[in-house]
Amino acid sequence: MPSRRELANAVRALSMDAVQQAKSGHPGAPMGMADIAEVLWNDYLRHNPGNPKWANRDRFVLSNGHGSMLVYSLLHLTGYDLPLEELKNFRQLHSKTPGHPEYGYAPGVETTTGPLGQGIANAVGMALAEKILAAQFNRDAHNIIDHYTYAFLGDGCMMEGVSHESCALAGTLKLGKLVAFWDDNGISIDGEVEGWFADDTPKRFEAYGWHVVRGVDGHSADAVKAAIEEARSVTDKPTLICCKTIIGYGSPNKQGKEECHGAPLGDDEINLAREVLGWNHPPFEVPQEIYAGWDAREKGAEWEKEWQQRMEAYRADYPELAAELERRLKGELPKDWSQIAQAYIAEVDSKAETVATRKASQAALNAYAPSLPEFLGGSADLTGSNNTNWKGCKVLNYPGNSHEDGNYIHYGVREFGMAALMNGIALHGGFRPYGGTFEIFSDYARNGIRMSALMKLPVIYVLTHDSIGLGEDGPTHQPVEQHASLRLIPNLHFWRPGDVVETAVAWRDAVNRQDGPSAMALTRQGIPHLERTPEQIEAISQGGYILRECEGKPDAIIIATGSEVHLADEAAKQLGAEGKKVRVVSMPCADIFEAQSSAYKESVLPADVTARVAVEAGATDGWYKYVGLGGKVIGLDRFGESAPGGLLMKEFGFTVDNVVKTVNEVLANQ
Repeated sequence: MPSRRELANAVRALSMDAVQQAKSGHPGAPMGMADIAEVLWNDYLRHNPGNPKWANRDRFVLSNGHGSMLVYSLLHLTGYDLPLEELKNFRQLHSKTPGHPEYGYAPGVETTTGPLGQGIANAVGMALAEKILAAQFNRDAHNIIDHYTYAFLGDGCMMEGVSHESCALAGTLKLGKLVAFWDDNGISIDGEVEGWFADDTPKRFEAYGWHVVRGVDGHSADAVKAAIEEARSVTDKPTLICCKTIIGYGSPNKQGKEECHGAPLGDDEINLAREVLGWNHPPFEVPQEIYAGWDAREKGAEWEKEWQQRMEAYRADYPELAAELERRLKGELPKDWSQIAQAYIAEVDSKAETVATRKASQAALNAYAPSLPEFLGGSADLTGSNNTNWKGCKVLNYPGNSHEDGNYIHYGVREFGMAALMNGIALHGGFRPYGGTFEIFSDYARNGIRMSALMKLPVIYVLTHDSIGLGEDGPTHQPVEQHASLRLIPNLHFWRPGDVVETAVAWRDAVNRQDGPSAMALTRQGIPHLERTPEQIEAISQGGYILRECEGKPDAIIIATGSEVHLADEAAKQLGAEGKKVRVVSMPCADIFEAQSSAYKESVLPADVTARVAVEAGATDGWYKYVGLGGKVIGLDRFGESAPGGLLMKEFGFTVDNVVKTVNEVLANQ
C-alpha cells in the first residue's frame, strides 16, 4: 500500500508535468497543498465519482483557483471521467482542464474559481443552502440532507474584500458544516506577503464567530487529520484550519519562493524535484498501486447507495416531502406555475394602476412566491427600499424572529458577498435565489453577477432606484452608466420594465429561465399603466415589441425602456395629432430582443424606417445600434444632481415635449 506522501506526490507530479507541458500555469499551490488534499479526499470527503451530481455529496471548492491542477489531479486520480489525456491538454482549446476551474467542464468541479475570494464566498452559499434545505426537509431521524462543504483558500483570497463579507456572515449564521483550509504559505505573485498582508487572520476569523485551528503543519498528515477531526466536532461554528505550507513543496530551488507561484518549474527543476520527492516515473505516468490508493469509485457508490436507501425510508414516511425535495433538486418548477403566473399577469393588466416598478415587483413576489417554495430571497440591507420581502416570507437568523428553515436572508451591507453567496446557493441546488440592492451598487457586486452569467446560473438580481428619478439622494446613488454596462455582460438578461405588467412578465420569465441570470432595474417613482392587447402582453417576452402602432408605414419609431416608455407613448399621441405616423417600441430586455429571429426584429424595427429616437435615462452609446447615426438618443451622459426626481427628469429632458421636439428634428433631417 502506498504511503500518504507517495499518494500526495502523485498530485505534485501530475501538476508540475501538466503546467510544464502547457508552458503556463501555477504549480506552487498544488504542490504545497497536496498533503492536505490527500487527507481530506481519502479520509473525509464523501463523494461519488460515478455520479458527480449526487445530491448529498460533500462539496469541495478550490477558492485559489489558479492552482487548478490540484483539483484536476484529484478528480483524475479518484476516478472521475477526466482521463489522463485531459490533464495533458491542460490550458488547451476545448479541453476539460482550462487554466482555472470552470463549472460545467470537468465533472466534479463544483464552481468556477479564479477571481480570488469568490470561491470561499460560493462555499459559504453552499453551506448555507445545505443548512436551510436540511431544516426544511429533514424529519426526526431522517437526515436526508447532511453533508459538509470544504474549501481551500490562499493568501490572495484572504485579502480580497468579498472573503471578508462572506466569512463574517458565515460566522453570524453559524454554518457548522463549513470547513475552510487556509494555505498559509506567505507567498503571492509579488513575493513574500508580509509587506502587504500582516493581518492576524486567526483573530479576525475568531471575531467573525469562526472556530479556528491554528498552526497546523500542512505537510503532516497526522496534524491535518487531527485538525479536521476538531473542525467536525464543532457543530455551531464554521472552522478555519490554518495550514502552514511551503509553496512548490519538493522543488529544491524554487519551493518557498514566488518563482513557482505562476510559472512552470522548467524541465531541469522538475527532474530535480522528482529526485527530492522520490518519484521515479516519467511525466504523466502514475503506477497502478497509486491509482488504487486514490480510487474512490467503489466507496462512493456505496455511500450513494446507502443514501438512496435512506431516501426510500424517508419517502415511505414522508411521500409528499420526498417528492417536493426531488422536484427542487432537479430544478423543476411546480406543475401549476405557468397557470399561476399567467393569471396574475392578466389580473394586474386589468387593474391599470400607476405604481413604482419596485412595488410592482413586490406585488409579483406576493403573487408568485407562495407557489415557489424554492425561492430564497434577500437584500443587502435595503429590504424596505428594494421591496424584496413578501407577505409569507420567513426571515433567517433575525433576532426575535429567527427561522432555521427560513426563505429570506438579511445579507447586510455586502453586495458582492450577496452575489457570490447566491451563486453558491444556486450551485448547491434546491433553491432559486434572488437578492436586492440599488442598481448603482451593482458595481460593487459586478464580478459576482458576471460569474452568475459565466456559470449560467439562474440567479435573479433586483436592482431598484434605477435612474435620476430616484431624486434627492443625488448622483452618488443615481445610475447613469449601469444600464449599458450590465447589458454588456454576456448571458445576463437585463430587464428594465415599463410598468406593472412588464414587471410581472419579467419576474415570470426570470423564474422560467434555467440557463443564466436575470437582473431587473426598477423605479422608485410611480409610472403609469400602459394599454396592451393580449398579443402585446405575450410579445413582452420577446424583449422588444410594438407597444403603439400607427396606420401604414411609420414615419418614425420611438424606442424606450422603463419609466420613459410612457413618455414615448404620450409623445406618439401628440405627434399623431400633428399628422405624423409614429410607432412606439418598448424594449424591456434588449438582450432577449437580440436573440430573436432576423424576421421578428425586422418586423419591430424595419430597416426602411430610419427616423428613430431612443429614450432612456442612462448612457446613450448602446442605443445607436438601434437608431443609427442619423437618429437621436434622449439619454444621460453625465452624472445627475440632488433634487426631487420629477424636477430632475424635466431638467435633463425626459419630458413628452422634448421627445416630440426630438422626433420632429429627426424627421426634418431625413
